[in-house]
Amino acid sequence: MSVVVPAYGGQDKLDLTLAALAAQTYPADLLEVVVVDDNSQPPLRLPELRPEHTRLVTTAPDSWGSAHAVNTGVDHAEGQVVLRLDADMVAYADHVEQQLRWHHAADYLAVLGHKRFVAWEPGRMTPEQVHEKVACGEAAALFAVEDSAPHWIEHVIADTDGLTAHHPGNYRVFIGATGSLHRDLFKTVGGLDTDLRLGSDTEFAYRLAQAGAVFVPETQSSAWHLGIPQMQAKEDEGRRQRVPHIAQRVPLHGMRRTAPPRAWRVPLIDIVIDITDATVADVDACVAPILGGPDGDARITLVTGQGPPPHDRVSILAGDGAQPRLIEELYGTETRVRRSTDTPEHDPAVPYRLLLPKPIPLGPKSIGKLLAAIERVDAGLLLAALPDGPPARLERTAAFARARHITGDTDLDQVVAGIWGVAEHQGLAEPEPGPTVFNPPPADPARRLVRRLLDARQRARLRALLRR
Repeated sequence: MSVVVPAYGGQDKLDLTLAALAAQTYPADLLEVVVVDDNSQPPLRLPELRPEHTRLVTTAPDSWGSAHAVNTGVDHAEGQVVLRLDADMVAYADHVEQQLRWHHAADYLAVLGHKRFVAWEPGRMTPEQVHEKVACGEAAALFAVEDSAPHWIEHVIADTDGLTAHHPGNYRVFIGATGSLHRDLFKTVGGLDTDLRLGSDTEFAYRLAQAGAVFVPETQSSAWHLGIPQMQAKEDEGRRQRVPHIAQRVPLHGMRRTAPPRAWRVPLIDIVIDITDATVADVDACVAPILGGPDGDARITLVTGQGPPPHDRVSILAGDGAQPRLIEELYGTETRVRRSTDTPEHDPAVPYRLLLPKPIPLGPKSIGKLLAAIERVDAGLLLAALPDGPPARLERTAAFARARHITGDTDLDQVVAGIWGVAEHQGLAEPEPGPTVFNPPPADPARRLVRRLLDARQRARLRALLRR
């Protein structure tokens, strides 16, 4: 286990964080701590009271912020599992151990540590006092629980039965302070976005969800967060500063549901249409209602199956390639439409991908109804019948990403059917779509795993903490 501690200033709090880490029950020879100084002035230092294997690294001056600091720490980390712990956290003695036990069960879990927020006065306690209390198993007595506050994510955890009930917004709980995942999963997702100075943890958690991660709340242990974070102290201002950046990158963000159609950095859905031998009228009847209606949060790829149409005199006068040229002219300046010779690879950041074997007439709400159908039954794949030929395929990116992680690129539909379920939908091209038939999975092994490990004792303790 590598504990990555991003820090900017706050030497007094960092000293207490390291004192608590020095008293962990997890074996010291299996634990390293990487403190990342984000160019503090004066520079941070390592106190004498710290874990045995602790290093201090400084971020490169080409960037700044918590995202850059965390990425730097992971680059220097050597552990198989990475725990991000903020530099103002005092962890209970078994905090590391309780998180790591989950990672022995599966390598695609994102484990969220528990915490309580307390007001902080500098000099209130020394590192030696913190170390003694934590080592004796009395970290809970460092502060009075009645003087502390829970994080808002606890309500999400309770409402979803410990995150075992799927909800597209479950990723929101995996934000900052304390959370762990396999280092390989961190690298696969691409680390945190260093262009985001605020909200990078939320956007990273979204990409984890898209990669098929399962989010797990660890409630057997806890930690004290020293001070009230900026997002809670200045909630309205913080939201105003974050929302435009996050909404560009997270299609599931609530703001996107009410915003007018436009081109976003990451669309809600990728629509791939095979237009081989199609006329411009066929394409326009399919594409125009999407772009002009409420379902315009989309990126449309027209798969031509051939290179660019000829534009020389002979070809134009002879009528060769007339339809492809008209399609190119009609949508050449529309940023939400692109042309490709072949079917593009899936985009891991886009929540849904719809594959149409040919352009079909659509209504202004056809795509929205299709998305509502897959969400209503929580399916990983939805097959929509067409008047003739093969069905359209609506794929949930997270389901297929987890299937690839489990088995590679073989029998993906079968694996998705087993872990997420497949639905069959009637009448995509009709004004009023028909019913949706859902074939649920026998039992999602990931959720079954979480339910088994998140036993009744943990759930009872969580409910008691919320009541208190």
